[in-house]
Amino acid sequence: MMNSAHLVLIPTLLERGILEPLIHRREETSIHVCGFGAIGAAARSAQLIATLRPTRVTLVGIAGTLSDVCQMGSAYQFGHVICDGIGVGTGADYLSAADLGWNQMDEIDGKSAITDRVALESDTSNLGLLSVCATSASSADTNRRLRRYSDVVAEDMEGFAVALACRLADVPLRIIRGISNHAGDRDLSAWQMETALQSAAELLNR
Repeated sequence: MMNSAHLVLIPTLLERGILEPLIHRREETSIHVCGFGAIGAAARSAQLIATLRPTRVTLVGIAGTLSDVCQMGSAYQFGHVICDGIGVGTGADYLSAADLGWNQMDEIDGKSAITDRVALESDTSNLGLLSVCATSASSADTNRRLRRYSDVVAEDMEGFAVALACRLADVPLRIIRGISNHAGDRDLSAWQMETALQSAAELLNR
C-alpha cells in the first residue's frame, strides 16, 4: 500500500484543472478526483483512503451560497456538514433518516453511530454546510431547505459522503468550498467558478 500524509479530494476534473496548479504541496500530498455527487464521492473516497492511508483529508471544490454569510467568489471552511435527501418523501413531505429514527451508520466495530450531522476538522469555523443529493434548482428549493436547516450557509453534493468515509476510517477531514453561485441559480453565465476556486486554493494553502 502507498502512504500519503495529506489527501486532497476534488469532485470533478473541471475543478481539478483549475485547482491543482494553485495548490502548494508542503508535504507528501496526493490530489485525486473523488467524483460528482454523494454515491460516487463516498465510494471513491473510501477506496482512496484505504489505498493511500492518509493522516488527513481535505475536500475542496465549489458550492452554492444559501446565506449572505458566504459571498460569491470567496471561500470558506466548514465546521459541520448535514445530509439532506436520504430518507422518505420529497418537498414538504420529506423526512430525513433522523426524523425516521435511523442513523446513517449504526454503531459498529466499536465506532459511534453516525447521524445526519458530522463535525469537521476546524479550529475556527462553526459554519454549517448542507450536503444534498440533488442541488437546488429554484428559490423555492433553497427556501424549503433553509426552513428545515437554519444553521447552514452553503450547499454542496459531496461533503457528507466524504465525511462519512473519513469517519469510518478515523481520518480527520476539512471541507473548503469556493462559492461559485447562489444555490438555486442554474444560469451558469452568472457563476464565478474560477474566482471561487482560486479563493479555495488560497484558503487551502494557508
